[in-house]
Amino acid sequence: MIDLHTHTFASDGVLVPSELIRRALVAGYRAIAITDHADESNIEELVEKAILAADAWNEQGSIHVVPGIEITHVPPEKIAPMAALARDLGARLVVVHGETITEPVAPGTNSAAVACHDVDILAHPGLISSSDAKSAAENGVYLEISARKGHAMANGRVAFEALTADAKLILNTDAHAPQDLIDVDWARTVLEAAGLNEEEVETAMRNSEELLEAVTE
Repeated sequence: MIDLHTHTFASDGVLVPSELIRRALVAGYRAIAITDHADESNIEELVEKAILAADAWNEQGSIHVVPGIEITHVPPEKIAPMAALARDLGARLVVVHGETITEPVAPGTNSAAVACHDVDILAHPGLISSSDAKSAAENGVYLEISARKGHAMANGRVAFEALTADAKLILNTDAHAPQDLIDVDWARTVLEAAGLNEEEVETAMRNSEELLEAVTE
């Protein structure tokens, strides 16, 4: 299992990074990204913490940990400069908190994220438009199918628009607590429930491998 969107108690998760990583390892994970919620007030601190956690665990070699960030609820015009800052600070993975139907995310967030070459994943983009899915395909931004309750309600729309636009889909948990971690079988089930056929499910699973390789080069 590769999961490139999770949270610790540095933002709104419930575990310290080491416990989250250890639980993921025991659950059969091969790689996990720490992507706590960031805005202007905490991005430097969170990237630093994610790097420290990743370095400590990657020395052991038992599970690969990617230091990242999730840019969350910032004005759309600030997404590109914050993504660039995250890169400069050392974040290997940049996620943007998309326009999920369960939160009051600013309109235009999806568009700003998929237009930004420093963004890797647009998380739970809700009722994403065809034009934004096309932009994601053109700019290499992965669109997330979410295993998280609430966010997952729009998975079918995300899958349809992504497949129509030939944008890349990726499955993540957006884990905040131990019970949010999943295995590969459940990951495939979530993708199937979003409307993907067997070949599309396997492609989405390979996309996780592809992105992991890209951000760890």
